[in-house]
Amino acid sequence: MKIFAIGRNYVAHIEELGNERPDEPVVFTMPNTALLTNNKPFYYPDFSKDIHHEVELVLRVCRNGKYIDEKFAHKYYDSIGVGIDLTARDLQAKAKKKGLPWAIAKGFNGSAPLSNEFIKVEDIPDVHNINFRLDINGEVKQAGNTNRMMFSFDAIIAYLSQFFLIQKGDLIFTGTPAGVGPVQIGDTMTAYFEDKKMLSIDVK
Repeated sequence: MKIFAIGRNYVAHIEELGNERPDEPVVFTMPNTALLTNNKPFYYPDFSKDIHHEVELVLRVCRNGKYIDEKFAHKYYDSIGVGIDLTARDLQAKAKKKGLPWAIAKGFNGSAPLSNEFIKVEDIPDVHNINFRLDINGEVKQAGNTNRMMFSFDAIIAYLSQFFLIQKGDLIFTGTPAGVGPVQIGDTMTAYFEDKKMLSIDVK
């Protein structure tokens, strides 16, 4: 099982971080030890003082494929969950300043909380019009809709498959909307797919 993630996929988020708008999906990977499941608490690590939340929809790959044409890409994922890409923003900024990789800022232990439940694609009226959001302590911090994605689910699948064999069980974090910000010890992060609560994580 591999974990792929797409950066800079919502224009408002690109603008809030002052990043350049990409011409193609920005791809990074995370180890499976980054996953945090079963609503287990997230323990704030000692190596960072600036952990940010980034709520994302997550595709679950249902079949193997490579060099997939975008028009067939919808056949390669069968369900969608919700995840949080927790980012050590201070470590990321330090690495970016030096032009170095920032894998540790994204892939550290427990940095990818993921819902246990996934919604079947066949039960979703329109995958191009999904609302999702993240509340912290009951206050909405991020709210997005897939109609604002720069690169659709199908475009992401097609692009990844040009470089990687995507395999059944792989996960794809598809990008975060605007509103990212720091989390603090004592916070509760609650993520929603439409109005369905999918994930609730305490920060300790």
